[in-house]
Amino acid sequence: MGAKRSFLDEVREVARGWNWGRRPVVPRSAVDTTPPPPRFEFPTDWARTPLGRAARTAILLGIMRPIVWNETAPEVYGLEHLEGLKGPVMFISNHTSHLDATLILTTLPQRWRDRTATAAAKDYFFDVWWRSGFTALVYGGFPIERGGGERATRKAKQLIREGWSLIVFPEGTRSPDGWMQRFRHGTARLAIEMRMPVVPIAIIGAYQAMPRGRPWPKPGRPPIRVRYGEPLYPAEGESHQELSLRMQQAIAELFDEDRTSWWEARRRAARGETPKLSGPAGPTWLRMWESSRPVKRRGKPPAWR
Repeated sequence: MGAKRSFLDEVREVARGWNWGRRPVVPRSAVDTTPPPPRFEFPTDWARTPLGRAARTAILLGIMRPIVWNETAPEVYGLEHLEGLKGPVMFISNHTSHLDATLILTTLPQRWRDRTATAAAKDYFFDVWWRSGFTALVYGGFPIERGGGERATRKAKQLIREGWSLIVFPEGTRSPDGWMQRFRHGTARLAIEMRMPVVPIAIIGAYQAMPRGRPWPKPGRPPIRVRYGEPLYPAEGESHQELSLRMQQAIAELFDEDRTSWWEARRRAARGETPKLSGPAGPTWLRMWESSRPVKRRGKPPAWR
């Protein structure tokens, strides 16, 4: 007879065999013949109830904001552009770090934060139950499929009709090298179809503070600047390609304003000389090296910045 097993041994065996990620474990030899799992849409409406919104505000302002402000040194500009603006609106931003959504939600005024949901990639943020719940509760997140199409925007349209503003990252994923990638047209198409204003946001320094692959900000409280721009309104007859280009240009102008001044950035924009955010041509290591240059710290800016 074998040795007597203790209760702890039994627990260890169950733990080893338990599928903690809730993903189906299929032998590699059977992958090609295994039918795809049934579609499952993680429910997120509970996170937008009054109780869920109260919990989200408490977590964002009581936990997330102190952590981010302790580990980095954010500065916020341009919130005056939200004054007098009526929702719902679409907040768009460049996307280089997992800090981005937190920076936006913790710098938005409460009246906007309370009714803003975040579009999050279904294949990453809604792949396992614990990450799905965290994304829904803390960020008001809802799943969106990267592939686009009507199914990808169905939930977004529902939320807009219910009066919710959205945070969308038009690049579709975090930049691998810190430079802004081409915008996917689905964001502009949604803004045109729903006739909603678009507020561009430039997040400067998040890549240097916590780039892709890093789970925690770098030491030394690296500076980050969040710049809100003037709302963009879809023009009559404007195509989604044209609006998408305007959105990219607006964020590029905010970066230029951060490097120079409001006046100089406007002059360059009028001449069509705003520096592009696509980065230099060359190998990946060179692009990453260029985009990793530290963001300069600054004191209190002049009133016109």
